Amino acid sequence: MADHTDYPWLMERLRGVIGTGAFPGKNPKSDELPKRDPFQVLISTILSQRTKDANTHKASVRLFHRYDTPEKLAEAPVHEVKELIRPAGFYNVKSSYIINVAREITDRYGGEVPGDMDELLSLPGVGRKTANCVLVYGFNQPAIPVDTHVHRISNRLGLVDTSEPDDTEMVLADHMPREYWIEINRLMVEFGKRICRPRNPLCGGCVLRDRCRYYKEVYVYEDR
Repeated sequence: MADHTDYPWLMERLRGVIGTGAFPGKNPKSDELPKRDPFQVLISTILSQRTKDANTHKASVRLFHRYDTPEKLAEAPVHEVKELIRPAGFYNVKSSYIINVAREITDRYGGEVPGDMDELLSLPGVGRKTANCVLVYGFNQPAIPVDTHVHRISNRLGLVDTSEPDDTEMVLADHMPREYWIEINRLMVEFGKRICRPRNPLCGGCVLRDRCRYYKEVYVYEDR
């Protein structure tokens, strides 16, 4: 079972199997990284909620081709935004969120996305995961974005024993050295898609299985 002294080992193993990684707005079919503009990271992360990476990327490209700054998006007609972000799903709700976010950034911050957690959380539709994504991928600041992949993998390994992603973030932040914070999300996200999948995880060939609680307590037991 993993413990809180295993982070150097964990990061080395994850780096060994994961390449460029992934984050909201990235083209899942390409290793090319998108522009890491804080505004575009913020909007793409909102669009990524409850949708697949391919659909997030498509919606992001369509939207930013037309409205690539907070000032432009703040003045955009809602019906046009809905159509542009349609691939991301839930476009009625998401269109309102991103337009309101753009207005807040324009009016309160002069068109510059704030690089502060509390200020990010004050924006409409922005929770801790989204705010942390902006800090990591937009500003290169140490933070731990916890999505379903990070939450699931951390619990399976035994690094945490939590039921909510926010609690997972707090436990990881208490124990994980800050030097790993920027990298942990992209590594676990990709690892969760390739190997530690929600259903039918590929435990038999997993490079983390020798220190994984799930492998020892669930996978091996069910395989008997």
